[in-house]
Amino acid sequence: MRVLVAIGGNALLKRGETLGIANQRRNMAEAAASLAAIAREHEMILVHGNGPQVGLLALEADAYKDAPPYPLDVLGAESQGMIGFVIEEAMRRLLPEREIVTLLTQTMVDAGDPAFAAPSKPIGPVYDEETARALASERGWSVAPDGKAWRRVVASPAPMRIVELASIRILIESGCLVICAGGGGIPVRPGPGGAPEGIEAVIDKDLAARLLAVELAADCLLILTDVDGLYADWGKPAQRLLKSVAARDLDPAAFASGSMRPKVEAVRGFVEATGRPAFIGSLAEAAEVMAGRAGTRIEP
Repeated sequence: MRVLVAIGGNALLKRGETLGIANQRRNMAEAAASLAAIAREHEMILVHGNGPQVGLLALEADAYKDAPPYPLDVLGAESQGMIGFVIEEAMRRLLPEREIVTLLTQTMVDAGDPAFAAPSKPIGPVYDEETARALASERGWSVAPDGKAWRRVVASPAPMRIVELASIRILIESGCLVICAGGGGIPVRPGPGGAPEGIEAVIDKDLAARLLAVELAADCLLILTDVDGLYADWGKPAQRLLKSVAARDLDPAAFASGSMRPKVEAVRGFVEATGRPAFIGSLAEAAEVMAGRAGTRIEP
């Protein structure tokens, strides 16, 4: 079975942790066990987030004043290589017989997407509100609440096309475990003559995963995060885990923007486009989520 798995940036960095490589390696080693259990039984394509990492790279680039800061498309490419290496390193220990390939992946967006005028994608470390607002004033950032903390937010246009789709197909058909569309893909727009050129943005990895899963005719889409599934009435006394729900009954607007909403949009879109199931659940329980014994199953 062909399974498209999307993991959040929390696979490498848990909320509130120092953004160091030792933490990322340790967390990925733990996550790899769950992912390898699926990869041993199925044809797996892996998409990952990059919010904490691309935000850190942006801070580092801004700190060196003798060169202009690198744009987010270039930093997105850097993060794909870095995160792909850490994932490969952990997965090769558990799957020594498999060919594992990280592919720098570009995602085409519309330069006129209204998202460019309304930044919503959280990146980088978390701050308290006072610090976030001070940094926004100092550096010209947009900031917004992210749970109980605050973070920088940037434009997150809708993914339209995966530029390297044909290459991904070739790698899958040759038996590779492919790590691709990291951070939603390097954001590009059509340049002169139609060739892709970078644009300042960060694409939501769940929406890119949905697009890729549909294009690759995946048998299911599995979105793994740091919560154990979708909840109705989240944050209220009556909150309850949805073990199974029909895609038509999901309203993305009922979920938090920038966190669970794009996941709901992704699974609903995949199920409606393909008639195949999707799942949302905890990374630590990946195999159980896919088997329907944990998390939330989204049905046609």
